[in-house]
Amino acid sequence: METPKDEKFRDSIATVDSEGKRSWVFPKKPSGKFYKYRSYVSYFLLAFLLSAPFIKINGNQFLLFNILERKFNIFSFPFWPQDFYLLVVSMIVGVVFIILFTVIFGRIFCGWICPQTIFLEMVFRKIEYLIEGDRGKQIRLSKQPWNAEKIRKKFLKWFIFFVISFIIANVFLAYLIGGDTVIEYITGNPFDNISTLISLTIFTCVFYFIFAWFREQVCIIACPYGRLQGVLLDNKTINVAYDYKRGEREEGRSKFKKNEDREALGKGDCIDCKQCVVVCPTGIDIRNGTQLECVNCTACIDECDHIMESINLPKGLIRYESEDNIIKKKSFQFTPRMKGYSAVLLILTGILIGMLFLRNDVEANILRLPGQLYQQKENNIISNVYTYKVINKTSEDIKDVSYKLLSHKGTIKLVSNHNFIVPKRGLAEGTLFIELNAAALKSDKDKIEIGVYSGDKLIETTRTNFLGPRSYK
Repeated sequence: METPKDEKFRDSIATVDSEGKRSWVFPKKPSGKFYKYRSYVSYFLLAFLLSAPFIKINGNQFLLFNILERKFNIFSFPFWPQDFYLLVVSMIVGVVFIILFTVIFGRIFCGWICPQTIFLEMVFRKIEYLIEGDRGKQIRLSKQPWNAEKIRKKFLKWFIFFVISFIIANVFLAYLIGGDTVIEYITGNPFDNISTLISLTIFTCVFYFIFAWFREQVCIIACPYGRLQGVLLDNKTINVAYDYKRGEREEGRSKFKKNEDREALGKGDCIDCKQCVVVCPTGIDIRNGTQLECVNCTACIDECDHIMESINLPKGLIRYESEDNIIKKKSFQFTPRMKGYSAVLLILTGILIGMLFLRNDVEANILRLPGQLYQQKENNIISNVYTYKVINKTSEDIKDVSYKLLSHKGTIKLVSNHNFIVPKRGLAEGTLFIELNAAALKSDKDKIEIGVYSGDKLIETTRTNFLGPRSYK
């Protein structure tokens, strides 16, 4: 079935031409109120993203996602593999929050908070504007032959892009292996850590490819969030929207003529200047309505407001608005759908907070040594051999650690034969024997409770199975 004429734009994207080749986007340099606010937010987030892996609180890196060693720090709180359930709940809370945020405000995350947009628009494009100039100069430079000016500008831009990509790669690596480790590698001989150097080179090339060539294609093609918004948005969602009721009226758009009464003539306030199109970083026409490619960056709002101001028409032809408000003039309402997502978010957040409060800084596991049976000793004593592991999640050593039986009378003998130390953000493991009198056993498989002590202070309790002969049930 043939697509209606006014919907043909949905059959293609602005960054690909009719032959399927890349159509380069040269957006005009934005300016205005929203761009200024977005710059402030971006500078704050850039400072946070670049410094977070090098900030320490109580000896813990502020953010760390060391997948290889299974160490994670979230806001300086250390998480171990045993805390994986907390990480899962945190991720679910994050997903529900993004869903709720998208249902209410659309794809505003992409334009204001997403690292891809922040680095591309606030770092790489600004360097491009500084070296090559605004939209018109960039287009002319792209079309002109490879002369001295073009070679100088292009290679200077590409070199700076590569340096910044290298810096981003180092920061990204610091999130994965730790800020101190990255600084140690940087100050040392790079060839002493060939595997890290190879990883750093790969990350640098990936970031360079994304920001120097792939660019807005990440938002349009690769990012799953753009697809997600398609099932989350509705007529009540607040988006960057064109007020077509005011912009079109009865006679539609028309070029501006001085001293004419456009409202009396039935002409819309849109003068078809197409400045909202040339300033768009993904190359779309916002007047076609909500589109997957729109990242809610507000560049079109600022540009349209500037045009409206220059011809003495009211600003806000393009603004943050819902479809219902444009058509029916309905103010924003907190819908049952939004209330449902909010309730789920509050419940999950409450569960997560409760889990964090119940989380212990020390975790102990005592397990029977696989394949080993119990031993019968003199005086009716039954002995079982175990392996133990004590994890210290704090930033201080735990000294003079010992075990005591809490549920039964008996003895615990460490193979090391003395108390031990659990290092900060580390673990201690070893082997121990538990000996009980057979008369104290109620079955051939009793549950016993063991206390972990630091000196005389009980710091954790754990349970394990103790095996005995069936005749003592």
